[in-house]
Amino acid sequence: MSNNSEFGQHSVEGEHEDEGNSYSSGKHRSYVWDYFDPLPVAPNGDKKAKCSACGQVYVTNASSGTSNLRRHIPKCFDIDEPGPAKKQRRAPLDQAMYREMLAISIIKHNYPFSYVEHEETRKLHKFLQGDVKFITRNTAKADVLKIYEREKMIIKDKLEKVTGRICLTSDLWSSITTDGFMALTAHYVDENWNLRKKVLNFRVIPPPHSGSILAEHLINFLADWGIEKKVFTITLDNAKYNDILVDRLKGHWRLNNALVCDGDFTHVRCSAHVLNLIVQAGLKAIEGAIEKVRESVKYVRASAARKYKFAECIQMLSLQCGKHVRQDIVTRWNSTYLMLDCALAYRRAYTRLALVDSVFKTSPSEEEWARVEIITRLLKPFYEITTLFSGSSYPTSNLYFHHVWRIQLYIEEEMCNADQVISDMAKDMKEKFDKYWKNYSMILSFAVILDPRYKVKLVEYCFSKLNMTFEEREMKLKCIVDGMHKLYDTEYNIPSKTMHDSLIPESSNVGGNTLDEMDGFDTFQSQFKVADNEKSQLTLYLEEQNVDRKVELDVLQYWKENQVRYPKLAIMARDILSIPITTVASESSFSIGGRVLSKYRTSLLSSNVEALLCTRDWLFDLKGIKMKTRTKWMKILLKTLKH
Repeated sequence: MSNNSEFGQHSVEGEHEDEGNSYSSGKHRSYVWDYFDPLPVAPNGDKKAKCSACGQVYVTNASSGTSNLRRHIPKCFDIDEPGPAKKQRRAPLDQAMYREMLAISIIKHNYPFSYVEHEETRKLHKFLQGDVKFITRNTAKADVLKIYEREKMIIKDKLEKVTGRICLTSDLWSSITTDGFMALTAHYVDENWNLRKKVLNFRVIPPPHSGSILAEHLINFLADWGIEKKVFTITLDNAKYNDILVDRLKGHWRLNNALVCDGDFTHVRCSAHVLNLIVQAGLKAIEGAIEKVRESVKYVRASAARKYKFAECIQMLSLQCGKHVRQDIVTRWNSTYLMLDCALAYRRAYTRLALVDSVFKTSPSEEEWARVEIITRLLKPFYEITTLFSGSSYPTSNLYFHHVWRIQLYIEEEMCNADQVISDMAKDMKEKFDKYWKNYSMILSFAVILDPRYKVKLVEYCFSKLNMTFEEREMKLKCIVDGMHKLYDTEYNIPSKTMHDSLIPESSNVGGNTLDEMDGFDTFQSQFKVADNEKSQLTLYLEEQNVDRKVELDVLQYWKENQVRYPKLAIMARDILSIPITTVASESSFSIGGRVLSKYRTSLLSSNVEALLCTRDWLFDLKGIKMKTRTKWMKILLKTLKH
């Protein structure tokens, strides 16, 4: 400790006075009284002093001195700096920051606005900081709305700076109050080549919910955000009114010269909804085949005694698959798949249970087990792709083509199954597949072609495995390649004005004294010859050798690293790879909305619901889709392709 410090000076000069009750004499005042306040003399004659910072009380009789006070001072005060007595270490409460943190806690944890008025909450805050100024629920609500408006301006600025296109997802949700909410979510790749998702609106839409009315709301939302001329695609479910909605949007964007490729790729159907329709169509045809399994599971789970007896069967047969006996929810086909998959693992246990338990009558026969095995194998790719589609951190769109193709391949194979029930199931599924995914290969093919490991060859290979003639394959492949070139040429490979002007010959001077009217023809011809021989970036990329297929590659990172070589094509890749193939991103907002607008908060204003939900997404959303997440999906994909 420095001798020049105030503490050092006081400890030397006032050392003698500290031995007694210095403040009583009035002649010498110890430095400790800069930090302690003397208290009135107690009835028993004790003299005491209280720390001005923490309120600790010490006895200061002549016999005790002030040594205990001096030892306490460094605990509450900064004493190592010269000058007058320092204030206590605890800084005064920043009331503005306190209110900001309260509002953010309300947003993040779905606390009611009245949380700030709860008695025990206020006691806690008062204990932590004595000078806290409490606020009311109305003040808390105003603070939340202030943060919402502030963050909205930040997001609006970010969207304005997005150099590429923005993809949208939208869906409707009915709240506990039966109000219809529309969620609008933006998807894009930022300047660091990270996938971003932002919930833009979560707005009450009064009925009726027709396509035309919903389109007007969407147009207003986009105008408010200033991104109506940046929209690339919009992903919607298969409700009939969405076709009208998309037509109205296309008409509006066409008038504003903002429609990409005349709207050929604007509408993307939600793959999760299509999958559900396909599977449900198939399950209707085989309901009888899985009924015995469902009844067997119900029987085993009906009582503790039956569970114990079934466990004995498993132990006797040494079955160690580690799976739980699952019971499905009839309206959720993925739970039916999990039930069948688990039942197959214990099929021998069910058979033995039928031998030792005379009451158990619903055990499937060997023929029925074989059918269940085929059904489970058929449903497995549907379950895997549904898991992929429903992930909270969605991957880039190049990973979807393989799974959709695999589903089509499985369906076509099972259409020729000798089991008539399985064949009928596959035919019903194929009908739904063709209805909604007949042209799935177009936009999904663009994405997989932009994966440098596959390009066009993978699309060509996949088509060769499907049930189509050579002419059909060639026509379909040509349609995809031509569509990709059309998109690139019309939207991304726009020649600069300088290049365009250089190809326009200067007007000749007819009245000049040229000796040969054909002077300059060779130069003129060579200019066009050079232009004709130049290949587009898309063509050069397609002709380049593929990257090793077994490499775990982050496709966005690849295009980030190669944007210098292919600047225009990289922009196109960035836009296509950001296309969400499902409306899961918007639907995930509904689960949050259900917690915000719960049965205990039904009177919450719709504007407050939107502010709470959107601000939560903006403040606490994932910071882009990390490489680790995309690598996980690539491992799933590579495993799929090996099969």
